[in-house]
Parts: sequence; structure tokens; C-alpha cells
Amino acid sequence: MATLLSVGIDIGTTTTQVVFSHIELDNVAGYFSVPRISITGRKLLYKSRVHTTPLLDHDRALIDGERLAGIVRDEYGRAGFTPEQVDTGAVIITGESARKENASVVLERLSRFAGEFVVSTAGPDLESVVAGKGSGACLYSEQNECRVLNLDIGGGTTNLALFDTGELVHRSCYDIGGHLVLVDHDLNVSSVSAPARIVAEAEGVPLADGSRTSLDVLERIAKRMADLLACAAGLGGDEALLERLRTSTSTGGIAPAGARICFSGGVAECMARMPEDPLAYGDLGVLLGRALLEGRLCREAQVIPALERISATVIGAGIYTTSLSGSTIYYQPGIFPVKNVPALRLEDEVERACVAGDGGPLAAQVEWFMRQGDATRLLVCLKGMRDPSYDALAVCARTLCGALDKALPEDAPVLIAVESDTAKALGTLMARISDGKRRIAVIDAVHPMTGEFVDIGPPVMSGMVVPVAVKTLLFG
Repeated sequence: MATLLSVGIDIGTTTTQVVFSHIELDNVAGYFSVPRISITGRKLLYKSRVHTTPLLDHDRALIDGERLAGIVRDEYGRAGFTPEQVDTGAVIITGESARKENASVVLERLSRFAGEFVVSTAGPDLESVVAGKGSGACLYSEQNECRVLNLDIGGGTTNLALFDTGELVHRSCYDIGGHLVLVDHDLNVSSVSAPARIVAEAEGVPLADGSRTSLDVLERIAKRMADLLACAAGLGGDEALLERLRTSTSTGGIAPAGARICFSGGVAECMARMPEDPLAYGDLGVLLGRALLEGRLCREAQVIPALERISATVIGAGIYTTSLSGSTIYYQPGIFPVKNVPALRLEDEVERACVAGDGGPLAAQVEWFMRQGDATRLLVCLKGMRDPSYDALAVCARTLCGALDKALPEDAPVLIAVESDTAKALGTLMARISDGKRRIAVIDAVHPMTGEFVDIGPPVMSGMVVPVAVKTLLFG
């Protein structure tokens, strides 16, 4: 058995948090079977307090990178770990913090705390998934064989992830959150984000930076946001307005109706421990929480309790972002780790041509893909053949080597992921054919799609498997 130390760092619109976890790996196959390495346990070792995300004094939309690095450095010290000890994990930047300027600052300032293999990502799709796993929605769905929709409601965005019997079937994100309006106890408005202005205009109420408002106006905006989240959960409503609030990088839309509901995030914390002061945090968070408790979502759907609320994303980031390759893989020494490698899933006809010995379509698709994304390397993903003969696999290996050698830059490695259990045999043949001209790695049990990015860590369990993370959007 082996143990990986994992870190999770979540930088949101309003709050920042750090966790450390152990991920246990073991061979779950029998003594006389091909090894099958699986994640057999996850244990939370340390959870930091919830910090306010530090912002620059002269521009409250930008993260103060130095102060943020100080928070993370101090939490490493409190937990008793160093960056060199970290094996895996994730830094996730979300909500309004996920602006390009912020993302680049975070990447630069936190790189020295990230260890050798830590996913760095911005954007809603990955957060939706890890929050749904961190909240317990995924586990509940699996154990109870039902559908659960997790709504992770933070300061700037709400991430939705629908799980059906433990499988992710839908994800989406909307610019609806508790920190989109900043207001003091005298009802002086210091900041109104663009999504909040859209909701205020639709509601027909005045709201602007530097103005004075009323509790009634804020309650109306919060209720409208709560109703829009009910619409996002498939209960019907103003779909046109909801679409205007869909986060630009979100790939999903309205979720199918009929699922049980789970709430996580900072607003969910307000719902569970409702402050008496409606402006306790100087924003809409408490009012949005109240509106949700009194609104259609809680009236018309079955709500299940979350295992984690405000810490759902950071725990998901620290524990659930890493998966494992299969144990019959091929790689040459020193090729891993690799980070931020774009995935290209071959079209069916291109893969059929490779199997038939024609590498032209593959070379053309790879060259086109690399021009489009200005990439210098990529992970070629194919289904692979089921139970191929040696001769058939040799033809495919020869075709892949020839086409990729033609299409890839001279110093780029050949990185391949296959769905079928042929990675070791295919990689061995390709290495023999290449004869040292290219570094080669072929892994299995990984299923990224075109447009996603892959991080592959150093081998573990005596070199039998590699940790893998698939993500949908890079920093910047």
C-alpha cells in the first residue's frame, strides 16, 4: 500500500481555504491476477480556518498575491508540511476571482507552494464537480441510487453538478452569488457587480455604486436570484434572464428536473446557521440564503443535508481531483510529470485509418489541432483495439509513430491514452519502432475529451501507475 499527501487550495470571490489529506493506494487484484491499483481511502488531515480572500486596496477586484501567498505559507506551517512533501492536489480559483489578471497572479505567487504535481485551474466546470464530491452529494447519489443536484453557492457564482447514481451527468455555472453587492449597515452601496445590475434592472429597482439603497430592494434582488436558481435546477422560470447570467466559460445549461437538492458554499453556511443580522457580511449572502430557504427550491424539491458546506470545494480539490491510470502502462524514465497537456480525442475515422496503416488523417488532425491551440505537445486519446493480434497492434504502432513523428515538434514527447487494455503492449512496440528518437508514454483507464487538459504525475506504487487529473480550463 502507498499513501499520497494531497493539498487543496480554494481561492474564491469571498473566501480562501487550505486542506491537507492522505490518499491511500493499494493493489486490489488477487495474488495471481494482473495488478489493479485503486484509491482505497481518503483521510482529511488538516483543514484551515476560512480566510477572507485578500484584495488590493487600490482595486478591490484584484487579488493581493503577496498576502495570499502569506496565508498559504502560514497554513503549510500550521499543518506541519512543506511543499516538497506534497504529491498531488489542486489549486482552484473560482467565482469573480477567476479573472485572467487574478489567475496569473495566483499561479505566479503560489507556484512555490504547489509541490511537484498539483493541478492549477480556473473556471467553473472542475469546481462544480469537486464541490459536489466535497459536499457529499455524489456519495449520497451513489449510495441511494438516485439523482442529486448540488448547488455550490459562493460569493460570485453558483456551480451546479448533477449526479445520477454517483455518475456526473450535468454541470453548469451562473453568475449568482452572495458577494455581488457590497453594502454597509447604513445601506450605502460600495460595489455592484455586473450580474447584480442585470438582476436589479430585470426587477425594476435602482442599484448603483455609491448609492443608498433599502432593505426592501436588496430582498427583492435576493429573491429574484433564488428564483433564478430554481429555474437553473429545472423548476421553470425566466430562462432568458438566467441565460444572461450563465458564466461565459460554463459548458452546461439548465439541469433536468426531479433531482434531490444539496446546498454547499458560503451561502449554504448562512442557510444552516442563519445570522439575525441580514447584512452580517456586508453583502447579499444572508438575504440570498433566506430567500432560498423560503423559495421554490426548498418548497418543491427534497433537500438533503451536505456533509460539508463552506469547505466543500476545498475538500473536493484536495481529495477528489486525482485519479489513477491503469496498471498496464508504458513510459520511459523521466517523462513524468507533465502539466497542462491538451487532449485530442481522435475522430473514429481517423482511428480506423491508423488501425489500417494509414497515418495521413492522424498527421493532418494533429497538425490542425496544434495550430488551432498554439500547442507544442498534446495527449492523443483513442479507444484502441479490443484483443488485437500482435500483427494488428504492430501496424497501429508503426502508423502512430510515423504520423506523430511527422506532426509533432522535434523535441515533443509522444503521449497517448487508450481506453482498451493495450497501453503496455502498444507503448513497448512504439518504443522499439522509434528507437530512441522520441520519448514515449502510453497510459490507459483515462478518458479525457478534446478541449480538456491533463496533468500526469510521477509514477507511484513501484512505478505501476501514475496519478492523473483531467481539467477543463487553465489559468489565464
